[in-house]
Amino acid sequence: MRELGTGIGWRPEIADAVEGLAGVDWVEVVAENLCAGHVPESLLRLRERGVTVVPHGVSLGLGGADRPDAGRLAELAAKATALGAPLVTEHIAFVRAGGPLTASPALEAGHLLPVPRTWDALDVLCENVRIAQDALPVPLALENIAALFSWPGEELTEGRFLAELVERTGVRLLIDVANLHTNHVNRGEDPAKALAELPVEAIAYVHVAGGVERDGVWHDSHAHPVPPAVLDILSDLASRATPPGVLLERDDDFPPAQDLAAELAAIRATVRDATARGAAARGATVRGAAARGATVRGAAARGTAAIRPAAPVAGAGGPAVALAGAGAAAGAGAPDGRCPAPRVAGGPAGRAAGDAPAPRVAGAGRPVAGAGPGAVRQRVGIAQAALLSALVAGTPAPEGFDRARLRVQSRALAAKRAGIVAKVAPELPQILGAGYRPAFLAYAGSRPLRGGHRRDALDFAEHLLIAGRPEDPVARRRLTTWWRERAGARPGRTGRLVRAARAALAGRRAA
Repeated sequence: MRELGTGIGWRPEIADAVEGLAGVDWVEVVAENLCAGHVPESLLRLRERGVTVVPHGVSLGLGGADRPDAGRLAELAAKATALGAPLVTEHIAFVRAGGPLTASPALEAGHLLPVPRTWDALDVLCENVRIAQDALPVPLALENIAALFSWPGEELTEGRFLAELVERTGVRLLIDVANLHTNHVNRGEDPAKALAELPVEAIAYVHVAGGVERDGVWHDSHAHPVPPAVLDILSDLASRATPPGVLLERDDDFPPAQDLAAELAAIRATVRDATARGAAARGATVRGAAARGATVRGAAARGTAAIRPAAPVAGAGGPAVALAGAGAAAGAGAPDGRCPAPRVAGGPAGRAAGDAPAPRVAGAGRPVAGAGPGAVRQRVGIAQAALLSALVAGTPAPEGFDRARLRVQSRALAAKRAGIVAKVAPELPQILGAGYRPAFLAYAGSRPLRGGHRRDALDFAEHLLIAGRPEDPVARRRLTTWWRERAGARPGRTGRLVRAARAALAGRRAA
């Protein structure tokens, strides 16, 4: 895998700071924030200096039940080409559900949600990854995500799930150590066990980021400094294998450039020290193995010298040879003296209680009826649609989930929507003032995101105007004007909204 070095996530808000940071070998940019034909000048300048730029996608939804959208794949491929990227990255997540596959309304999460670690979900993910690999001009790497909740009935650990994915598809891994920490706090998962189980040789690069803990829940905010616990996981990973690249992510509440530089320095030092420690430990292991090998060879030599003629066995008709000390071993473990049958790894006799099942070929061991690829996709799709509907549309939580955690996730999704809408339509917080956030959260509680965040902003304004809000007539007139200037003529607009808009404008003229 190509060596990347130390990098930082490029964001427009810190573009100047990133250009001024010393020792930045590469940057990562959110692919959906770029147009292939209009690369920002800052990125062009970085490329001219020899800084590698990697596009990082967030909207493919490769863990979803539907096959990846050809249009989104083509856009990602064009951006990789425009940036001269050595690879592209995405997430092991689903971001939408419903639609024709499940005969239910299509829903958008506006967020990366975890896939169930089941064989069904793995089969679907692997097929989607192969489709994406065929459509992209450069290698693909996939990132493990953070989660606030767990799926019931999971069949694999995170490390085993990732190892199976790599074995079946050859995809590279983007390991986010901050996400491993998040899953440790929120789901009780052991980062060291995940690192021990995953194929470290498949790692393309590593993400490092900060977060914050509230009420016992860790939020992977990318808006706080990197905590020591995340650096500890980075150290554990780097002691096992030197990562080709490590990148600092920051998406909000951006600190001064000197603080970013200090975090990058801490990351470099962590990797350097852990790599040296790991190399020393591996060297000691090799030396110990060599010493044990010498001991074994010496024992073998002594055993050879101990071979001696044996007394003839009566009736054997010829001389016999006996090996000193070998008689007991010849029949050890088998009453009839034959070698015991080998134990198959993962089989009933070869797996300790609590271990994950052995790897299997997609579909192996399943009943033929209802086990085709379409049936598997439908099962995964129904489960994901039910979960997403509970999170964004207020329907009951599916059986087996932690309802309290789903409420936390639902509030987090609504808060994220509110923040994004405030950025794409900054006039709304200005018009509504302190009432913007509670009004939007109430609106989002039962109205899923359907057509992007700009459409969401218009739908939110529409919702308020139909309800005769805001109560302040001046603010209501301003909101009406804002909505009318952006909504245009749209089929299906309700008569109530038209009447509300006319009433608001009439009130303005009367004033």
